[in-house]
Amino acid sequence: MYKAKVYITLRKSILDPKGKAAYQALQNLGLTEVKDVRIGKFIEINIDADSEEKAFELAETACTKLLANEVMEDFRIEIE
Repeated sequence: MYKAKVYITLRKSILDPKGKAAYQALQNLGLTEVKDVRIGKFIEINIDADSEEKAFELAETACTKLLANEVMEDFRIEIE
């Protein structure tokens, strides 16, 4: 059994209104050292596969078919 950790983030060219709102709130709280905020998604998937490579392929397929919008988002997969 493998665990895929999937990190999904908006592409740099896409506006991030949630990130902007969080950034402004942090500034209002006095955390002026914070210079930028981007909001993304984190997903854990338990995968029953014969190898780490197969688990990665399955996680990648899940991302490209459902979990990530490849027009607007990038994703990174870590397998444990």
